[in-house]
This record gives sequence, structure tokens and C-alpha cells, in this order.
Amino acid sequence: MKIVLLCAAGMSTSMLVKKMQEAAKAKGLDADIAAYSESQLTKVAPGADVILLGPQIRFALKKVSAECEKYNVPVDVIPPADYGMMNGVKVLALAEKLAATKK
Repeated sequence: MKIVLLCAAGMSTSMLVKKMQEAAKAKGLDADIAAYSESQLTKVAPGADVILLGPQIRFALKKVSAECEKYNVPVDVIPPADYGMMNGVKVLALAEKLAATKK
């Protein structure tokens, strides 16, 4: 499963990626998880299974969702509390739940 996290610059989100990778490894889940800046959306959307937005760019949800519709990629915003706590387990669970909705 390819999980893409989008944020403003990719700094704090890269810490969350590490936590999510640890959670995936602990579950035995084969997941490719990476963070990108929102400006790279058109490059990363076609190959993604799920796209999660950092809370700091939740204003872009409509635009990102419209772009991702072309590729049938589900999109959601990471809950601010999970993002702030760098809760890789919960954010990974959100990604898995979204991936299950993919047609």
C-alpha cells in the first residue's frame, strides 16, 4: 500500500512518516509511506493508494480531493491531535480504513 502524506513543507510530517513506518512494520504490513509538499500533488497522486493531509493544509482538502478523484485515490485530513502527538498507529489505521474504501 502506498500512503502519501501532504503538508506545507514536509518537515514535521517526515517525523510522522517514521512513526507510521514503525507501526506498519510492527503489524507486518507492507507499506510505502512518504511525505511530500502539497505542491507535488500532481506528481504523487497517480501512484498513491491513499493521500492524507497534514492539519496545517486542511484548507486544501477540496482541491486535493478533486485532483485525486481522477485517480480514484481517497483523501482525508489527519486529525490534529494524532498529528500533534505523532501517533503513527492511529494515522496508519486511518490510512488503512481509507484504502478499504477505494473502488
